Amino acid sequence: MNIQSVYILKDRGILYINGKDVDEFLQNLISNDIKKVNNTNSCFASLLTPQGKFLFSFIIVKHKSGYFFDCEKSQAEGLFKQLSVYKLRSNVEIMNLSNEFVVAAFNHEKFLSFEKAKDTPGNTIKYREDSILLDPRNKDLGARLIINLEKLYLSLKKLELKDTNIDEYYKFSHELGIPQKDMNKLQNKLFGIECNFEELNGIDFKKGCYVGQENTARIKLKNKLSKRLLPIQVIKGELNENASIYSGDIEIGKVLINNEHPFALVKYLDDNFNEKNEFKSENAVVKIKIPSWIK
Repeated sequence: MNIQSVYILKDRGILYINGKDVDEFLQNLISNDIKKVNNTNSCFASLLTPQGKFLFSFIIVKHKSGYFFDCEKSQAEGLFKQLSVYKLRSNVEIMNLSNEFVVAAFNHEKFLSFEKAKDTPGNTIKYREDSILLDPRNKDLGARLIINLEKLYLSLKKLELKDTNIDEYYKFSHELGIPQKDMNKLQNKLFGIECNFEELNGIDFKKGCYVGQENTARIKLKNKLSKRLLPIQVIKGELNENASIYSGDIEIGKVLINNEHPFALVKYLDDNFNEKNEFKSENAVVKIKIPSWIK
């Protein structure tokens, strides 16, 4: 990312959750510890099925008396409904503010130029009353500004940031090995821990019970993590969603996201998997790389 580039992520949605019971409500649901989130720190987390399968992922940012949930816009309404199901009699208000607030991403180095900024994933500072945070998943993804749409362009001008094509941002994210688009295609198809959420700072194994905690902890403690969500590089052909990936005649993975930034669930510990090799998948030849931050 260029230090002056900013990517206006119009495909991100914003939920706002507050109320007297909000901390207890979220603590019983999400895979991370809500106590980590305050005016100087944000976190990445997920909402899983009771079996520990992936449903939703989001970045949580403190805002006034509650929290912003920064999620893929295509997941925003589903996340809103799922949280509402769990709400029951809790004193909690959930609002979808996706049409009012926007997320803008920019360079890691630019973030560090701000006063009080720290080189720590999740570090959060204020620009006037708006939050700027270093991406809690991986600081190489840069920083994020969450701001009212009406103030966006004036603030970007004052910050000396220039609007850049968001395809550049998502290409970089894919090269880094972090999926952010078409996350609905992952729902119920793999465990949250198989999405590399531990390495992306999205799971707290010390916080106690939450939805899906039992299987997540079991996979971790019994060293049962044999598959991971990994980025695919298409050498030739076209990927099909849910198509198997083969090393010779041996299946070593399955395509889950087949967009321009594809990902597959891969048996990365299998003797038949070697990053240096090319693999076949129906109408495509691909390569699969394990991101350096996993090793």
